[in-house]
Amino acid sequence: MPTMISNEKMTSNEKKIVPRAEWLAARRELLRKEKELTRLRDEISEQRRALPWEKVDKQYVFDTPQGTKTLADLFSGRSQLAIYHFMLGPGWAEGCKSCSYLADHFDGMTIHLAHRDVTFAVISHATLPEIEAFKRRMGWRFPWVSANGTDFNYDYQVSFRPEDRGKDKVFYNYDMMEFPSEEAPGMSAFYKNDAGEVFHTYSSYARGLDPLVGAYQWLDLVPKGRDEEGLAHTMAWVRHHDKYDDSYVVDAKAGYVEPAKLAGSCCGEKEKSE
Repeated sequence: MPTMISNEKMTSNEKKIVPRAEWLAARRELLRKEKELTRLRDEISEQRRALPWEKVDKQYVFDTPQGTKTLADLFSGRSQLAIYHFMLGPGWAEGCKSCSYLADHFDGMTIHLAHRDVTFAVISHATLPEIEAFKRRMGWRFPWVSANGTDFNYDYQVSFRPEDRGKDKVFYNYDMMEFPSEEAPGMSAFYKNDAGEVFHTYSSYARGLDPLVGAYQWLDLVPKGRDEEGLAHTMAWVRHHDKYDDSYVVDAKAGYVEPAKLAGSCCGEKEKSE
């Protein structure tokens, strides 16, 4: 039977307990390093903004609750568009629980981004009805559209064609690697100029998404941290927020498992319009 994981190393009896003055000295030394990290993060952010852009010439048309929209339409009158690539594939019974963990942070931020000239949206490979059903279940409000029937997810390396999955490795996070799912997480940023031209400015994947997870940032500040040592799959402890209860346990040996398919689902894509 699975058991709750606890970091046995972090007990008050085993941690060094010191007087206030010694604690302050240690804290100030760590603060010096934290400031170094902050300056390095600012430097990297500046380098990120200095990256060259690539023009998006391909026409992508997405299914949305308001009808079909192009990538340019998704900007909703703003010049910047931030996309989260959510792992919800055609025929899946539910979305990826790790992506859902991130998505629990989205609703509160969208209005703030909008007032900094950024439109935020989520895009998945599943059909719009599948997206809408899961969105209702989770109680989310953020914009979420379907890339089903387009090349968008393939072009941005967050969905893998069957012929690609049949190989030992797929192209993800700018390299060839093994990946356990037909869908992958990521984020992408775009810019639209006054002439209506759209440019891809940045994409990030895998651990590059860590800064988007507010709960992780808080866990990094508390004594036990993320408490994921010893787990076969880093995020094995994560549940959809409607699946936590008093019987919550973690199986340290559990690996990543792709969400089940809906019964009777064809698990395919709609035909592209000519």
